[in-house]
Amino acid sequence: MLSHIGIAVKNLDQAIKTYRLLLGCEPAHIVEVSDQQVRVAMFELGDQPAGHPPRIELLEPTSDSSPIARFLDKRGEGLHHICTYVEDIEAALQDLTAAGNRLIDQKPRIGAEGNRIAFVHPASFNGVLIELEEKPK
Repeated sequence: MLSHIGIAVKNLDQAIKTYRLLLGCEPAHIVEVSDQQVRVAMFELGDQPAGHPPRIELLEPTSDSSPIARFLDKRGEGLHHICTYVEDIEAALQDLTAAGNRLIDQKPRIGAEGNRIAFVHPASFNGVLIELEEKPK
């Protein structure tokens, strides 16, 4: 199940204005994730049965050494990652590793919404960075 699509932006406030116009709504929340050196705005895109609507996540670096800053320098603004929900993130990481996939995170960490997350290297998914998010209980 889709959790969200992450989009790297240079200016979060300007991007919020653009996506507000497109989506017709305000971000559900805006938060800074200091350990990942990003400011994040989440736009919810309707409802899903379990109350976890898919979202668009805008990511602005808060430091020149942020992974998002490096991404912007290399590729410019645009699609950064696709995030899917998983029931058990540790089991998902084990399964992916056993299948020969390359992980960025060997162990889960806490993401922008307080859920456990982990990233899978783009080389394993046709050049697309994949984020796994443990489904909220």
